[in-house]
Amino acid sequence: MTDMRLYDLRVTVERIEGRSVCGLEVGDYFEVRESSRVRIPEDKHFCLYALQSVLPMLPAKQRKLPDEDWLERDTLVCCPDPEERVVMRIERVGERVMRTEELT
Repeated sequence: MTDMRLYDLRVTVERIEGRSVCGLEVGDYFEVRESSRVRIPEDKHFCLYALQSVLPMLPAKQRKLPDEDWLERDTLVCCPDPEERVVMRIERVGERVMRTEELT
């Protein structure tokens, strides 16, 4: 059995530079825990298109990368809708050890 360390993540709307058509507000967030479990606070939502813009970054942010790697330093992602310009921040909120056999 092999263990690996993964970070739990929180993606938070940091700012909105345009108009929020999708209804997101500064401070709205979702979390990725236990490698692949997405959690959105009860009675909240997260725009599917904003979500899809951040998804490609999440696997890299779940792992410790070399300090000189730009993915280790960069934390901001922007929604693809140019009218909204929703800027989201990815932050590590915890670390856990998981067995590789439990992951897909």
